[in-house]
Amino acid sequence: MTRYQVTHRTRFRYAAPVRFARCNTRLRPLDRWGQTVEAHALDVHPAATLSSPRDAGYLARATRILVDRSARELVVEARSRVAVARPTPMAHPGDLSVAEAAAAARAESGFAADAPTNYLYPSPLIGAFPEIAAWCAAELRPERGVVEAGLALARAIQAAFRYDGSATTLDTSPAAAFAARAGVCQDFAQVMVSGARSAGLAAAYVSGYLRTVPPPGRPRLVGVDASHAWAALWCGPARGWIGFDPTNGVAVGEDHVVAGVGRDYADVAPIDGIFLGQDGGEVEVAVDVEPLA
Repeated sequence: MTRYQVTHRTRFRYAAPVRFARCNTRLRPLDRWGQTVEAHALDVHPAATLSSPRDAGYLARATRILVDRSARELVVEARSRVAVARPTPMAHPGDLSVAEAAAAARAESGFAADAPTNYLYPSPLIGAFPEIAAWCAAELRPERGVVEAGLALARAIQAAFRYDGSATTLDTSPAAAFAARAGVCQDFAQVMVSGARSAGLAAAYVSGYLRTVPPPGRPRLVGVDASHAWAALWCGPARGWIGFDPTNGVAVGEDHVVAGVGRDYADVAPIDGIFLGQDGGEVEVAVDVEPLA
């Protein structure tokens, strides 16, 4: 088990005072999927009205922030202490094949937030694209073990795509990122989810955090981590949901902290909302994922 102190600080600076702002935050890590939240606090400046945390439709806990006073700046800071006990998954000889896992997902009849039936089909931000389906099919062969295939696809994306923060934006479609063979973790996760769904698998988009390890002999820097995204595949009733990180080409173990699971980014965005005022401003995000002794 690994315990973390996760701090996620977002600062909105507006070009002119805003009269009203309403945001939804999904910054509280999940109390499932191999982890336990030991403590969580959400601070907002200027003082705001906060709703009680509520289920946000899929696997996320949302808190609504209401600011009804004039402000040039809004700061939202979430602090969470999380214990993660999630062994790195390995492929087993008895795993279902890709075809068997796809058939098992279609046979499921539940509609709970983590039911595979919710994640079989294209969603608003992750469509089905023939070029992605064909490329991913090389790793997602029907007869291949589903866990082995998921890890192979994550590694293939890591090898074929260039990490480039300037290549895409928040609104870039999976097809555009695939054509460029470049992007960030969100893009790589969306490509993997799109390809897996095209192969018939239940695939979810996961938002969270990743522990970063400094180079040997270098201190761990504070505040330079970032929120992260990866994919999860439903690997049958026995294995359940298993995470695969195509940015790093690994199966998801104790280095990852899950904040939300949904069909795509829109279901689990860390913060979204509206404000009334003149257009313009900037956003600064600082994340720190500190392992605790």
